[in-house]
Amino acid sequence: MPRSHKKTTFTDYLKRFIFITIGAVLMAVALEVFLVPNEIIDGGITGISIVLSKVTSVSLGVFIFVINIPFLYIGYKQIGKTFAISTLYGVAIMSLTTVLLHHVEPFTNEKILAVLFGGLILGLGVGLVIRFGGALDGSEIVAILLSKKLRIPVGQLIMFINLFIFAVAGFVFGADSAMYSIFAFYIAAKVMDVVVEGLDESKSATIISGEYEEISQAIMSRLGRNTTFIYAKGGYNKEDTQMIYCVVTRLEVAKLKSVVQEIDPKAFISISNVADVLGGNIEKKSIH
Repeated sequence: MPRSHKKTTFTDYLKRFIFITIGAVLMAVALEVFLVPNEIIDGGITGISIVLSKVTSVSLGVFIFVINIPFLYIGYKQIGKTFAISTLYGVAIMSLTTVLLHHVEPFTNEKILAVLFGGLILGLGVGLVIRFGGALDGSEIVAILLSKKLRIPVGQLIMFINLFIFAVAGFVFGADSAMYSIFAFYIAAKVMDVVVEGLDESKSATIISGEYEEISQAIMSRLGRNTTFIYAKGGYNKEDTQMIYCVVTRLEVAKLKSVVQEIDPKAFISISNVADVLGGNIEKKSIH
């Protein structure tokens, strides 16, 4: 008799909605109240948008939303509908909030304070959105895809992308602003690490459940990730079972947990950081 899956509850959706909203608003506050008025930029698509907004008369929020749209489509294809919808909502809220805050007076004109508090609030906002299954910048999705093609770690690719953006910012805003921007980006990245409990490009997952076959099939069909069974024996009841092991990207962790808990709410899930992934069949399969 087929088992009924645990559906995502209204409370789960509400919690995701609330925290993605908070995260998106915090990022907008960091940009419009601390960083942009002091000519300090963020990395990724947001950094490109700040530069374009500076050299044109178009609002920052418009550039952020429009430039991210192609990457939302990529995220939908590569990671899934839930991620794409969460990201679209977060980017929309963040873009709208930047428009509303555009004429608000900056909280401080002291650049060191703007770097410290702007970076802190920015990292907190982006970290909250990623932790609850979304994203606020398309550059990470691009880095993940290029990493698979070029066999270069995601973290290095993101750094290369941002170094290019900061170099361009140096010509637009001046060398001092570019250097302040690098420090703000560094602070934001460290805060994100704390909020999301690690943002390594790959995560290994170990899952223990009596429904290991169904969970394994769901991971392969819904995430497109290969799984491996590892023989195990219960220490208390001495029963034989199989552990599931797989490697996913950091943006897929939230969906992996959701897939497992839909099938077995009591499943044991252990997520660990992976410093590097080499060899083996780790490519993501197409999801039909």
